[in-house]
Amino acid sequence: MRGLVRETANWRSLRWRIALLVAVSCCAIALTVGLLVHRSTYERSMNDGAARAYSALEGALDSGDEDGVLAYGAGEMPPELARRLRSADEAHLYDESRAYRPRMWAGRRLDGGRLVAIPVDMVPDQLSRRALDRHMVKYSLLALAVIVPLAALAAELPNRRLRRVARTAGRITAGDLGARTGAGGRAGDEITDIAATVDSMADSLQGRLVSEQRFTADVAHELRTPLMGLVTSAGLLPEGEATDLVRDRVGVLRGLVEDLLEVSRLDADAERADLRRVPLGEVVADAVARLGFPVELTVEGAPLVETDPRRLDRIVVNLVTNAHRHGAAPDGTRAGEAPRVSVEVRDGVVSVRDRGPGFPAVLLAEGPQRFRTGAAERGRGHGLGLTIATGQARVIGAELTLANAPEGGAVATLRLPGDGPGAPVDRG
Repeated sequence: MRGLVRETANWRSLRWRIALLVAVSCCAIALTVGLLVHRSTYERSMNDGAARAYSALEGALDSGDEDGVLAYGAGEMPPELARRLRSADEAHLYDESRAYRPRMWAGRRLDGGRLVAIPVDMVPDQLSRRALDRHMVKYSLLALAVIVPLAALAAELPNRRLRRVARTAGRITAGDLGARTGAGGRAGDEITDIAATVDSMADSLQGRLVSEQRFTADVAHELRTPLMGLVTSAGLLPEGEATDLVRDRVGVLRGLVEDLLEVSRLDADAERADLRRVPLGEVVADAVARLGFPVELTVEGAPLVETDPRRLDRIVVNLVTNAHRHGAAPDGTRAGEAPRVSVEVRDGVVSVRDRGPGFPAVLLAEGPQRFRTGAAERGRGHGLGLTIATGQARVIGAELTLANAPEGGAVATLRLPGDGPGAPVDRG
């Protein structure tokens, strides 16, 4: 209901633009028709008034009623009418010098050059024209009062269909590739074409994503068997520098395969959270301590959250590892040697910050992407750490946001739901 009120109050919406267009069109039509009617009525009134004035003049002259006509110089004959009669035998003139009582004059030049004229009252004609003008304005406004709301209501149906297409596109952008407009059965208009295009785009994206997820899972599963053989073989090698190098590379490969398997499970939405009430500060401190990196940890208060501690640990480890790998050293040495990473826990929010070049613009705009670190200055990596952290945050119902601090460095902020003091704590 609130959304409907907001849409109705939005004067920039398509509905009100259509209503405004209809109102402007109606006003233009009413103005054009009103001017034409007003002009036509005015000309007809002038013609009728002139005819009546000529008839009155003819009747007065035929009856010899000298008192009924006014000779020039002996009455109120307008000078303009006298000027016209000097060049014509007959003339008429509409006199509005007295606006409250206009008159139509008809004049004639008699034999001997005598000028005579007679006026007729035009007040009834003037009142009729004014009444007609008032009625046209009144009923034009009444028509607008009826037509504009009807136009807004008529525009609601296509407006509603467009809003549904926009909502569907927004859900697809948010990652719900199963969202569809469902407008295939409607009449074939432009909105239907847009809806069909959005549905087709979602089908294509979903198909490509499923193929990519299947490929990632297949590769990870196929690599797991020979990898275990490599791990076993590396353990049987004699101790030495070469053996340490082989074991290190095998360990890196093993971690990559495990990350790929985790990404494939997250993509398939096969992960389920085991929620428990836990102390957030202790979980974060344990995860940071296990890494062995130089980290500045700050915990304010004793916030409690209802979350999956294993997945929360995985998120924190990935964020701190990413900050350690890509952050700059505080003494200006090469990135990765002794990065300064700070972790702050406050009111159910975990913030991880480094002092490096910050997240690249493409990552902030499009989000984490597997096998893409975004920029060379961010260091080496497979681009899976932030992808896994984002997926695990979604599983536990948390919000992970990535940003760059104004004074430099990358900031990852994890907001967990259900924080609050005073509840029993499960420390198992």
